[in-house]
Amino acid sequence: MSGTSSPILRALRSPKGAIAGGWILLVVLGAIFAPWLTPYDYDVQNLPGAFQPPDAAHWLGTDEFGRDLLTRLLYGARTSLSVSAIAIGISVAAGMILGAAAGYLGGRFDRAVTIVVDLTWSFPEILVALILVAIIGPGVTGTMAAIGVAYLAQFTRLARAQILAIKSETFIEASRALGASGRFILFRHLIPNTLVPVLVAGMLATGDAIILEATLGFFGLGAQPPTPSWGAMMSSGTAQLFKAPGIILFPGLAVAITVVAINLFGDALVRALDIRLRAREA
Repeated sequence: MSGTSSPILRALRSPKGAIAGGWILLVVLGAIFAPWLTPYDYDVQNLPGAFQPPDAAHWLGTDEFGRDLLTRLLYGARTSLSVSAIAIGISVAAGMILGAAAGYLGGRFDRAVTIVVDLTWSFPEILVALILVAIIGPGVTGTMAAIGVAYLAQFTRLARAQILAIKSETFIEASRALGASGRFILFRHLIPNTLVPVLVAGMLATGDAIILEATLGFFGLGAQPPTPSWGAMMSSGTAQLFKAPGIILFPGLAVAITVVAINLFGDALVRALDIRLRAREA
């Protein structure tokens, strides 16, 4: 039965995958149920209660405006996770379609896509994101667009490579000989067979996207106040580093642990999908 279970369940059976998956689930649930998990509002200031240390009322203390840090951390998870996940999801979908079309059609279209993708690939994601945010403007929408475009080249290259490897297979030739149209072959056979590796790459890229979103937020280019995000929280905490280090420490730890957990679970998922590796381990 273990051989027929889903890759996610197989990944969760390993200690690394179980621990990483548990943390990811905890963060996601905390972000979803933030309004019910804390009695405080993330944007209501209480200046007399600023810089309170952790206690029974405020488990992580308060910031320079007297706002509960745990509340802002949970709502910040909403912003950071949703922006990163949506941006990567759109980038994966666009990259898969563009790369699949380029790999299948070939010719001038493939060369044009390859040139643009290689040109974009030559720049670091943070540079592409900064340029796009400067053009679009700061905020959640600009951040999502910047992250999506910054990672588009990665998924386009991967999808194109998968299509080039698959389109010469015997079952593709058989479908073509039976009169199947190019659109049918592309959407019925080629794209579904490239879906798994691209989705796994998308999951791994989500961790990098969280760091990129936090970086943009740290520079004031992400979600705008009073909307909390992990990067913006760290930015405001730099001025209070020695007076209240928790303001920058807690969101920084949240980013670090979440990104590590995503990468560890992604690695466990890759191992679960590797049939030859699982055969050797068995």
